[in-house]
Amino acid sequence: MGIEKLIEGNQAFVENEYAENIEYYKGLLSGQNPHVMLIGCCDSRVVPEITCNAKPGEIFVHRNIGNIVPPGDWNIGTFLEYGIRHLKIDTLVVCGHEECGAMKALSGKNPGDDAIIPGWLSHAGTALELVEKKGKKPSDPEEARKWQSELEIENVKLQLSNLRTYKVVKDAEDAGKLRVVGLYYRMSTAKLEVIDPGKPVKG
Repeated sequence: MGIEKLIEGNQAFVENEYAENIEYYKGLLSGQNPHVMLIGCCDSRVVPEITCNAKPGEIFVHRNIGNIVPPGDWNIGTFLEYGIRHLKIDTLVVCGHEECGAMKALSGKNPGDDAIIPGWLSHAGTALELVEKKGKKPSDPEEARKWQSELEIENVKLQLSNLRTYKVVKDAEDAGKLRVVGLYYRMSTAKLEVIDPGKPVKG
């Protein structure tokens, strides 16, 4: 891999996809008009533009470890404010996924010598508490996977709640101008599952 692989990939893109759809890509120079904004995990195996079969310009994406939405975060807040107020996007998604390394680290409770990761994952701690109230992580591998999936889904629900601590989200949702949706990408089937459909936008 390395930078050489990226340059080779770009050249292939230019010669194939870009060359075959040059008018579409040149049209993007005039601005963007995405139909949805999405907060997802930065896991390299989960790429929303690919899994949703979307073209560049269709999804306004923010990715971080564990698709987490910490209240009061400037990075997330800037993404939300720009997407909702300036791009006028009316659908906001939090998308978790199966086999999430962040949720595995959270449930493992072994911070090791990492200086930053444990603090970040603490913003998903409530999800872990809720799942553990139903039972600790099973030792059986298959049951452990199901338990882990439940944690990943509970984390999506928690982050949807955290989204509503941002005034720009709450105001737009309350006014019927924004739909806040929870999705879960099951890697074993490549399908998206709706965790929370949110309220439809008004007219």
